[in-house]
Amino acid sequence: MWPPDPDPDPDPEPAGRSQPGAAVPGLRALLPARAFLCSLKGRLLLAESGLSFITFVCYVASSASAFLTAPLLEFLLALFFLFADAMQLNDKWQGLCWPMMDFLRCVTAALIYFAISITAVAKYSDGASKAAGVFGFFATIVFAIDFYLIFNDVAKFLKQGGSADETTADKAEEENSDSDSD
Repeated sequence: MWPPDPDPDPDPEPAGRSQPGAAVPGLRALLPARAFLCSLKGRLLLAESGLSFITFVCYVASSASAFLTAPLLEFLLALFFLFADAMQLNDKWQGLCWPMMDFLRCVTAALIYFAISITAVAKYSDGASKAAGVFGFFATIVFAIDFYLIFNDVAKFLKQGGSADETTADKAEEENSDSDSD
């Protein structure tokens, strides 16, 4: 899907009859691949962005409109990470620490959603505030699952990297040490 096909079909079909597998030019090139959207990370990012948008709409309609900035920012950040992961920007921009940025985004989102959801449910009595609080709790759970999975991936990576470095360092130390202690 990405990048778009450089040589389009030389003999296009008339309008109304299109091939089922034909690529549609235009904005479809910007859509994430189906394989990514079906992966666990893709589904989590879709859930995060969907719940953030629903929570944002609920806060707009409620009397707790002071809290609408956090879901809006989390919605935009989730969309950014969705498209960044789908377009594999983490491979293209090596200077950024993508797992750490994603981890911090998820941790802060879970904490902020938890705090504003408790406040929205406890302090405000209208139905939209209560709905925003409930969707905020669901978003807290989804963000917590995401940061737990990111943490496990980073921990596995560091354990593998750390153990490989230690064995290499131990071998180098053994080779460089003097065995003439007599």
